[in-house]
Amino acid sequence: MAVEAEMVAIADTKARRRPAGRAGDPAFRALTVLFATLVLLVLSGIIASLVQGGFLAFAQFGLNFLVTSVWNPVTEKFGALAPIYGTLVTSAIAMLVGVPLAFGVALFITELCPKWLKRPLGTMIELLAAIPSIIYGIWGLFILAPFIQSHVEPFLIATLGNVPGIGVLFAGPPLGIGVLTAGFILAVMVLPVIASVMRDVFETVPPMLKESAYGLGATTAEVVWRIVLPFTRVGVVGAILLGLGRALGETMAVTFVIGNSHHVNPSILQPGTTISAALANEFTEAVGDLYQSSLIALGFILFVITFLVLAAAKLMLIRLQKGAGAAA
Repeated sequence: MAVEAEMVAIADTKARRRPAGRAGDPAFRALTVLFATLVLLVLSGIIASLVQGGFLAFAQFGLNFLVTSVWNPVTEKFGALAPIYGTLVTSAIAMLVGVPLAFGVALFITELCPKWLKRPLGTMIELLAAIPSIIYGIWGLFILAPFIQSHVEPFLIATLGNVPGIGVLFAGPPLGIGVLTAGFILAVMVLPVIASVMRDVFETVPPMLKESAYGLGATTAEVVWRIVLPFTRVGVVGAILLGLGRALGETMAVTFVIGNSHHVNPSILQPGTTISAALANEFTEAVGDLYQSSLIALGFILFVITFLVLAAAKLMLIRLQKGAGAAA
């Protein structure tokens, strides 16, 4: 009888609590829907403002705005090719340099680093991401650019500059200020982001899998390529694309060292510009509706480029996840 009485009491308690829970769930659902809707509204507002602001430029120049490199505020002739080219090339250089470095750093911390050094080294890598971009720009202008001008660019001109086909990429005098230097700055800036995410992803690999491979006689390199990377490939790709997103939109550091020249030069040693750098340099000086509209149109183009990169990244991650599921 005592057990039955206790069960009845528990049922009564649940019955009393149920209406409150049922009333709270719709409110919680409505609150989360509101937050999600606010995000979509903000995003829609940004897109609408960019389209409205850049409409005059697109109406005036049409698709020629995307394939013309002329940028002359005096004659009001504007083209976005040079900033687009500079944005894509500097980001590509940043990825080519930063991704291998970040992969090596993350791999060393998780697989080879002594225990007493792992935490301090990981903290120092993460602190690099906290340095303001303008500090990177000052360092690049006064330290990195002179070093590249004196040592790196003369070597590239003397060696790769004479190779048929790719020699055009390393033509011209060693200026120190240019697309290559901007790419190196971006590589340093994306390195801590990519390395931190890769390190966290590598640490999710079950120790049993690696210990089993070592027990079968596998080397460290074999464990990395056959166990760690296949297990974490989705996270690794996500880390790379996260770094790419930052490289595409970086502003102040690039503005300091790229030279800010609206010319499409095949040589990466020569000055250039990016969309972000052009906006930072010229928006406050834009006189006239067409000039201002052209700059806003550049911002819309950068938004589209970033959106396409993230969309491609999402599709790639979905395919990798499906491939991993099918393999399992």
